[in-house]
Amino acid sequence: MQAATHVRATAFPSLTDALRAVEAVLLRGGQRTARRNAWTSVLEDRRRAKDRVEAQHVMEAVAGRASSAT
Repeated sequence: MQAATHVRATAFPSLTDALRAVEAVLLRGGQRTARRNAWTSVLEDRRRAKDRVEAQHVMEAVAGRASSAT
């Protein structure tokens, strides 16, 4: 009779979890908060830039229709 083989699953942390753990060790709370706030600002700036480009395309399309209608 063969002995039962036990397989134990170990959850590996995601890359994000690993980076946050390293960040927690290297940075104090205030520095970590400042870095996160800076990244949030970068993402917000990117979103606003995308919105500006989309608005510009809409305005150009409307201006093109208006000039062809006259």
